Amino acid sequence: MNKIKNTLLYLGILGAFSALMYWIIQTGKLLETGRNIIEPQLQNSYFSQFIQSITSNLAHPVGLVLAQIVTILIVSRIFAFIFKKIHQPTVIGEIIAGIALGPSLLGLLFPEFSSALFPENSLGNLSLLSQVGLILFMFMVGMELDIKVIQNKVRDAVVVSNAGILIPFTLGIGLAYFIYENFAPKGVPFLSFGLFLGLAMSITAFPVLARIVQERGMHRTRIGTLVITCAAADDITAWCLLAAIIAIAKAGSFLSSLYVILLAIGYVIIMIKVVRPFLKRVGDLHDSRENMSKQVVAIFFLTLLISSYTTEIIGIHALFGAFLAGTIMPENSKFRNIFIQKIEDVALVLLLPLFFVFTGLRTQIGLLNDIYLWKITGLIILVAITGKFMGSAIASKIMGQNWRDSLTIGALMNTRGLMELVVLNIGYDLGILSPEVFSMMVIMALVTTFMTGPALDIIERIFKPKVNIIQEKISQLSKYKIILSFGNPEMGSSLLRLANNLIKKQKENTSVTALHLCPNNVLHHYNIDEYENESFSPIIQESELLNQKITTLFKASDNIDDDITEITNKGDFDLLLIGIGQSIFEGSLLGKILGYTTRIVNPDRLIQKVSGKEKMFGNSPFDDRTQNILSGSRVPVGIFVDKNTGNFDQIIVPFYSEKDGFLVEYVQRLIKNSDAQVTATDPYNIVRKQIEIKEAIRAIEQEAPNHITLNSEIDLDEQFMKKFQLMVISTDGWKKLVDSRCSWLNQTPSILILHP
Repeated sequence: MNKIKNTLLYLGILGAFSALMYWIIQTGKLLETGRNIIEPQLQNSYFSQFIQSITSNLAHPVGLVLAQIVTILIVSRIFAFIFKKIHQPTVIGEIIAGIALGPSLLGLLFPEFSSALFPENSLGNLSLLSQVGLILFMFMVGMELDIKVIQNKVRDAVVVSNAGILIPFTLGIGLAYFIYENFAPKGVPFLSFGLFLGLAMSITAFPVLARIVQERGMHRTRIGTLVITCAAADDITAWCLLAAIIAIAKAGSFLSSLYVILLAIGYVIIMIKVVRPFLKRVGDLHDSRENMSKQVVAIFFLTLLISSYTTEIIGIHALFGAFLAGTIMPENSKFRNIFIQKIEDVALVLLLPLFFVFTGLRTQIGLLNDIYLWKITGLIILVAITGKFMGSAIASKIMGQNWRDSLTIGALMNTRGLMELVVLNIGYDLGILSPEVFSMMVIMALVTTFMTGPALDIIERIFKPKVNIIQEKISQLSKYKIILSFGNPEMGSSLLRLANNLIKKQKENTSVTALHLCPNNVLHHYNIDEYENESFSPIIQESELLNQKITTLFKASDNIDDDITEITNKGDFDLLLIGIGQSIFEGSLLGKILGYTTRIVNPDRLIQKVSGKEKMFGNSPFDDRTQNILSGSRVPVGIFVDKNTGNFDQIIVPFYSEKDGFLVEYVQRLIKNSDAQVTATDPYNIVRKQIEIKEAIRAIEQEAPNHITLNSEIDLDEQFMKKFQLMVISTDGWKKLVDSRCSWLNQTPSILILHP
């Protein structure tokens, strides 16, 4: 009754106010008398007017820039995903996406569509948005630099870094001497052209290099720490040189630029001596999400913007100010993590791809339409590789590194990536680089970044290291080795307790390795140690309580599934244990049974569908990640569903498949090492039919009387299952159990699902 009353009241109010508005409009028309109001003439059909309106909206600056951003994000994500799959930095995919959307591909194949999507008069909007993205990105680069690490490694780092700048810088100036006459824009003095080309040859992409070091598990090694320090010192030196070169280029001569350089030096001193201590006090007081208010965030953003604005006014570019603002941020890693998380998604995902496309729109590979131009491009690439790769490698060798480490440092320092594009765009904006030279240098940046991974692989093959970086901590003498891979520390502790139940009375002949892989995009090199300690601390504490020695392995990964199986296979383990968390069975039938939400199909799943790979899993009750691990592992896999049922004193082992004989080995281990009481059930008479299984169970009965019971008459139900703390079952048996949709399935104890 109340619903009807409320509805009638609503309709009454709506009708009354509609009538009032209609009366006001009609009365208002009487006021038009004498104002020469011209009624619009209907010259076209209503549909034609609609089409004209849509066309006008599409051409409107706001509609156009939104269409550009949507297109750029979609294409850049696709290319980034492809290059990630071939183990290349995603930045290469994003750069190539930018080139593909530019005149080199889209403009060549679909010129009308390209000119409609990226008209000349709209590029200013893209440029401004991309500059905002670059300012935020350079701010993050500055925050990711760990000045303390540079100070600790200052001797080796400065020598290698300075050699890695001096040698390619000199070669770059020499290259400028040979190509200046034919390729330098008119009116550009040789000093500006030569200095800019020298700097472009000297750049190292610190963020990309740090990611590669993390992905390859080198961050905890001596060589990994050294190369990150060298890259950080390289970045600081390069950006100081860039500021000086910009001042010289704008002033026209070195003497004229001295005023700008002196002003810049004074500004840097103020930022370090005055602003930095103030920000440190603010950061120390607000180093958690709870007490970091909007006012505090505003202080740091204002510091960034004022710094960028000041350096732009001085004449050394806004990006230098953003970089400097990042370096003086409080060194507190918690604070930096919080602040970076606030801006990196907007900067890296939304705004930075605009810069790649803006660069791609400038990159006209079609201008290189002569074999001579491609020879010059090849010469530029050769000079870049020789100067940076060989320069850094030779300097490292002189400083006492062996050839393997020296060449590794050279290959990593030769990575240019996004930082190179930033410098090239500055040179292009200043008119120092011609469109032809700009395109050649962009190609050089792509080649030198792309070659880093293959170069490192070749170096490893040539020198054939005795122990792989990932395997060097794993003992090869153990007879039974378990590796457990965990996501959250709580699950890691549960997996360790389970592993301990399998081996605790045979510790001298066993080993346990705890593996934690973290998605690469959530780590920064300066907080790796802190993150690793936090991840392993609960597991280490649990190992001390259990008196169980463990080996810890940590790695930043772009493909967690593949890395888990690769490390397990190379380590020659006997059992891989993985846990079920909130995600491992999402989207599967098991996930629905356990109450987890269904997720959207990811790109990997789509590729598997298209390629037909997914068929080999059949109607699996497992999610994509678990399927990939099961199919890639060459050792037995245990999938643990932890329901916090306590110690595993009472265990049930149902035999549902003819292939379940291997379960007896694990039953034997649990009885021998943890004195477990095991109830084996045989609902389908599998044990009766398989004599080998029956004899193996009898052997256990003789060895450990009263510890195992075989019963085929038991009717499994919720009440019966409450007696147990653990169910051990095969993957085939689990699939049959899930397919049967038993009423008691969601009332099971903790489950260990074993795959032979």
